[in-house]
Amino acid sequence: MQVGANYLGDGRCEFTVWAPLLDSVAVQVVSPEQRAIPMEKQEWGYWKAIAQDIEPGTAYFYKLNGETDRPDPASQFQPNGVHEASAVVDHSTMQWTDQQWSGVPLEEMIIYELHVGTFTPEGTFEAIIPRLKELYEFGVNAIEIMPVAQFPGSRNWGYDGVYPYAVQDSYGGPEALKKLVDAAHQQGMAVILDVVYNHFGPEGNYISQFGPYFTDTYRTPWGSAINFDDAYSYGVRNYFIENALYWFRDYHFDALRLDAIHAIYDLGAKHLLQELGEDVAALSEEKGRKLHLIAESDLNDVRVIRPPELGGHGMDAQWSDDFHHEIHTLLTEERIGYYQDFGQCEHLAQAYKNSFVHSWDYSNARKRYHGSDASDRPGQQFVVCTQNHDQVGNRMLGERLSHLVHFEGLKLAAGALLLSPNIPLIFMGEEYGEDAYFLYFVSHSDPGLVEAVREGRKREFADFHLEGEYSDPQSAETFNKSKLNWESRQEGKHKALFDLYQHLIQLRRTNPVLKQLDKQNLEASAMEDKKLMFLHRWNEDSQIFCIMNFKQESVTFAPQLPQGNWSKILDSSEEKWMGAGSQMPEQLTPEQQLTIQPQSFALYQG
Repeated sequence: MQVGANYLGDGRCEFTVWAPLLDSVAVQVVSPEQRAIPMEKQEWGYWKAIAQDIEPGTAYFYKLNGETDRPDPASQFQPNGVHEASAVVDHSTMQWTDQQWSGVPLEEMIIYELHVGTFTPEGTFEAIIPRLKELYEFGVNAIEIMPVAQFPGSRNWGYDGVYPYAVQDSYGGPEALKKLVDAAHQQGMAVILDVVYNHFGPEGNYISQFGPYFTDTYRTPWGSAINFDDAYSYGVRNYFIENALYWFRDYHFDALRLDAIHAIYDLGAKHLLQELGEDVAALSEEKGRKLHLIAESDLNDVRVIRPPELGGHGMDAQWSDDFHHEIHTLLTEERIGYYQDFGQCEHLAQAYKNSFVHSWDYSNARKRYHGSDASDRPGQQFVVCTQNHDQVGNRMLGERLSHLVHFEGLKLAAGALLLSPNIPLIFMGEEYGEDAYFLYFVSHSDPGLVEAVREGRKREFADFHLEGEYSDPQSAETFNKSKLNWESRQEGKHKALFDLYQHLIQLRRTNPVLKQLDKQNLEASAMEDKKLMFLHRWNEDSQIFCIMNFKQESVTFAPQLPQGNWSKILDSSEEKWMGAGSQMPEQLTPEQQLTIQPQSFALYQG
């Protein structure tokens, strides 16, 4: 059941809203002229009306029980913010040019995560378009956009959205978002949208006045859980499943990143994610191209990505935070909060081989057993990163890895990421060692809520990063500090790092071993006392062997070499990458003593 205002053309519009417990609902048109349009109650608690003389842009509320005017829960545009009237959108006016677009296979994706407001000085969808060509030439073939569902004010990460169907007005609205997606497809790039199906933001959140969208059976960090398995949950499930189909159908997105699915509670016989996956698969077949669902989860639960016939939810891929945590702790030596469970090269070897470091073993941070065995799942089902919006922005100072480790460490992180047999995600600016911080920012209008956010953030920092000056999330300065210094990518060490990332992506695309995201033809091992990691990958015709030194000093060692004639193809300590100069030989021979530079990696081909 489609919900919201569906413009039919010729001044006709069908309005549909789910409100099973209300006695009456009407469409209250407020512009261009005021009038009330009664709605008829249908089965399953849906109210409908087909109205005449409704043009695109018409502003309206729903009048509930003849008393209260509220924006449409499935509003497609809130031109004046979260508290004001919804606007009718005509999706037929966009002149799409991507009819021949067939998508990017999941296993070939190089994902680039960006925040619309801070990626460019203008902070709009259309301002991103001129940068697409350079991103593509750099090696990116998929951009992942942080949430764009309407949030309060003009600046926010996007996870405070309260209208999941409405495109943020300060970013440019529906038409501008479509132009961005279309331009990306013309450039050969897929577009992934980050969506939030686990909670609504606090300001402008009127949805509970329409129906039982929440349940007190479960609690989330944001309060009562969304009702996916309690009484009346059928209408809530339909609301979110239709939302996913809407982004694919009307905005031509290639994939959705589902935020924090561990906070989607559903003990029904068919989990929401499985039902969502089935409906998206049907739309994929109709469209003739594969549409993807990628889950963010901290459960380390392989059921998220296993197909339903094997008892899983059938997601195409999921994030693996373990990879990030391991790289971060090895490079920074931080051991606070959840980082206490990481910090050994052997853990990184497990992350390469098994995707999860924790696969039903004891977690000190969680004080319980955690995770499951994912070793049978292919690498293209896991998205890995060394930085992302959460891991940077949830630090009190918003430090990127470039603020925490030396230049050599940044190059080592690039190698560890792009030589992995998983889908790599690059956080905007990471590729050139961006100097700007990425902080948490909001622009709420309720003073009480603003103060609650300030205090809440301070509590969240209790286990992390206590030193330094706290940045006020409500301040425009905090937002402006987070904007990229895009021009620096062509200067000094920034350019050397940029060139290294580009070279690694090119290797990944052309080397027959690195192209295959196969964990079966892979061995990973470690010399823990020397903080060395060894990665060996192969196929029928060729093989690669990588040595990574996570120590902040040179290490001399005698490796156990796999059989083969090994020739060096890359060393991050070479002068061409602004390193101190390689000490590793051009050829590897058995039983030789090797010396590798601090926090560097050397890649050999056999």
